[in-house]
Amino acid sequence: MAKPSRSFPRPLSELLGATIAERFAQQGFASRELVTRWADIVGADIAAHCEPLRIQWPRNADTDDPEPATLVLRVEGPAALEIQHQSAVILERVNRFFGWQAIGCLALRQAPLRKRNKPKRPEALNEEEVSQIAEKLPEIADDSLRTAVARLGASVKRK
Repeated sequence: MAKPSRSFPRPLSELLGATIAERFAQQGFASRELVTRWADIVGADIAAHCEPLRIQWPRNADTDDPEPATLVLRVEGPAALEIQHQSAVILERVNRFFGWQAIGCLALRQAPLRKRNKPKRPEALNEEEVSQIAEKLPEIADDSLRTAVARLGASVKRK
């Protein structure tokens, strides 16, 4: 007897996985992790100003010892000089992610970055909560330290 076909909806990731992988392969990425985990790889401060566009592999890749590729980064205009100065750090972190000397140099393209969701600013602390927590604290001689600990307690309590 033949198995009945799936009658339930399939996840979108299952349907689009091959299409997305094909698009990343066209840009030179063997996998999508370099793009999706960019902030984890290079750090949030660097990732805020640049993002990977493509990897350009050398044409003679058939040799036993392949030459390193060029990582092309999209960089915000004013931050290009800073990213250029941090290129050694970026190369070291990306190659550590790959586990081998995959990238030999960076090429920068100045262009606006994709729009990202900016993190929400935390709400202002409720001074009433801060004062209630400050009253419950043990004796602390320094008033500024007491206020700081109370503000910390109020923010922890809020979360």
